[in-house]
Amino acid sequence: MKRLIVLILVLFFVSCKSDKVSYTKPVASSELVLNYAKGFKVTHFNDYSELTITTPWPNASRSFTYALIKNTTATEKLDKALYDGIITIPIKTVVVTSTTHIPGLELLGESNSLVGFPGCDYISSPLIRNHIDQGLIKELGQNEALNTEVILTLDPDVLIGFGIDGVNKAFETISNGGIPIIYNGDWAEDSPLAKAEWLKFFGVLFDKEAKASQLFSKIESDYLEAKDIAKNATSIPTVLSGAMHKDIWYLPQGTSPEGQFLKDANVNYLWKDSTGNGSLALSFETVFVTAQNADIWINPSYFTSYDQLKSNNELYTKFKAFETKSIYSMSLTKGDTGGVLYYELGSARPDLVLKDIIKICHPNLLEDYQTTFFKPL
Repeated sequence: MKRLIVLILVLFFVSCKSDKVSYTKPVASSELVLNYAKGFKVTHFNDYSELTITTPWPNASRSFTYALIKNTTATEKLDKALYDGIITIPIKTVVVTSTTHIPGLELLGESNSLVGFPGCDYISSPLIRNHIDQGLIKELGQNEALNTEVILTLDPDVLIGFGIDGVNKAFETISNGGIPIIYNGDWAEDSPLAKAEWLKFFGVLFDKEAKASQLFSKIESDYLEAKDIAKNATSIPTVLSGAMHKDIWYLPQGTSPEGQFLKDANVNYLWKDSTGNGSLALSFETVFVTAQNADIWINPSYFTSYDQLKSNNELYTKFKAFETKSIYSMSLTKGDTGGVLYYELGSARPDLVLKDIIKICHPNLLEDYQTTFFKPL
């Protein structure tokens, strides 16, 4: 009798175990090659791909993973619980939420896919502005208060968002409405080329991976070529950057992407030895002692004229760069509705940013080059 009971129990547990279908993830066939970007990765399998946003924002405690499929039959093989979204590619319609996302669409020839944007006046691209004027792109308010009703009506295939902590009630509403949200963390990268390599992120979504890689390779080679040209400089100017906001002078850390531009342009940025990915916050006195005699002043915040600087603070006039009229700003180059071009295109085209700085600091090295972003005050 005891043996019979044991046998029945064994058969019962074996039967229960056999009813549960286990999921075995297939072996990856390849990965998207990324030489600089650290915030995302793409793994290819036979029937689908995985897009993982490893760094959606600085110091993020979690990542987001999406399954990218080309046909619905691939969905049947997936364990949906493993993913934050399942997306059919190529996507056809998209909402993006930062001007830095605009060049990715335009470079890939996918401008027509954009159906909505928060703060359309910030967009500088003539092509996208034409689409806005035609009513093809809907105004979605502001990032802090997205018009979720309009977005749900547009029903884009994907919304490309960004965040500093992942807390966004509008995103929750949109996601609950069935629209996948993918965080784009290009702004959290630590080098100019790493930011630009997020072009491949858009390439994967539009199933134009090869084209995106080809475009980035050209940007990369142009950047590295400009960096090599800068090494031929015979004189190295000292450089100051930033300006004051409420009595605090903000300027880039030496190891930040902005600091990397100055290093690669072969200039003596006076805070080149500082470390960090953000900004230094210093007193006026500290900056003045170090940079009073700096040869060139680049990017004095939002100021676009010497009169503006002087009226804001008379102390700005004490700098040598003010006296010699050697101050250059990216805030002077704007789109038709006031959007600053640098904030839209600068991340995607670091080669142009670097050439601008080389032209300013070593004008003889790029004699025929006309700056794209930076102009003299």
